[in-house]
Amino acid sequence: MFRGINTISLDAKGRIAIPTRYRDELQDSCERQLIVTIAVNERSIGEPGCLWLYPLPEWEQVEQTISKLSNLNKMSIRLKRFLIGNATECEMDNQGRLMLPDKLREFAKIKQDKQVLLVGQLTKFEIWNEAAWQAKEQEWLDGSDNEGLEELGSLSF
Repeated sequence: MFRGINTISLDAKGRIAIPTRYRDELQDSCERQLIVTIAVNERSIGEPGCLWLYPLPEWEQVEQTISKLSNLNKMSIRLKRFLIGNATECEMDNQGRLMLPDKLREFAKIKQDKQVLLVGQLTKFEIWNEAAWQAKEQEWLDGSDNEGLEELGSLSF
């Protein structure tokens, strides 16, 4: 399970280093084989998006689910094109680093930024441009993005 927010650096070659606390789990669960793709629900026009980083077995479950969607439904086709079409295999090296493709770094506006946030989301990570994360976090705290809030009405902790 991946939790927490980690501030990490993007090196000159476009690589990030996965924090040490996750490396053993990634070695055990996927032998350092990961998939990075765009997050289809976290981008507004003109704003940076974020990336999703999945251990390969988790990603394969996502692909199984998506493969069952209709090829005649426009939203299903769009989802497949963006999520599957942008999915890139990346292997974590022995130092825990992995290369983020140029196109995906550009999508998330992390190409020029040196600080990146790796946000644990239980079975995957989100990779955010630090400024974009801070703006989204403020938006969530301000309550200006309450879409889907009614679905959580019965949730309690």
